[in-house]
Amino acid sequence: MTRSTASKSSPRKSAAKKTAAKKSAATFTAEEQAAMKARARELKAEARANRSSAEGEADLLARVDEMAAAERDVARRIHALVMATAPGLQPRTWYGMPAWAKDGKVLCFFQSAGKFKTRYATFGFSDQAALDDGGLWPTSFAIHRFGDAEAATLAALVRRAVG
Repeated sequence: MTRSTASKSSPRKSAAKKTAAKKSAATFTAEEQAAMKARARELKAEARANRSSAEGEADLLARVDEMAAAERDVARRIHALVMATAPGLQPRTWYGMPAWAKDGKVLCFFQSAGKFKTRYATFGFSDQAALDDGGLWPTSFAIHRFGDAEAATLAALVRRAVG
């Protein structure tokens, strides 16, 4: 057998690959696949170079601009609130969502309702957040409206999460 024919895959192998791809595609929704692809792009970008805060903020704001008008307003207000409350956090994206990191690890994030076609947007904290309180504590909050009271609550949580 020559070297060139040994490197070619058989028709059976390529058919098996296609079947596996179809099974994988049926496992995840289109939104989940898009989020995974977005995360893969983010990881590649991070691997190429340490991202500066300005680049991360530009990515975050680009994602916010893609949101529906009502969620875009909430996301912008939350971004301003997080940056004012904890200016040491680094804005970035995480699975295609606006997020804020501490020491290179995501601390909190905003998930729009439109991203996964849910009833409400959420603001969540990763396990890096210093929110531990006993044996049970909330790590994600639904946002139905975002007024002054909600902003004050969120600011207190972000302060506490940073530690």
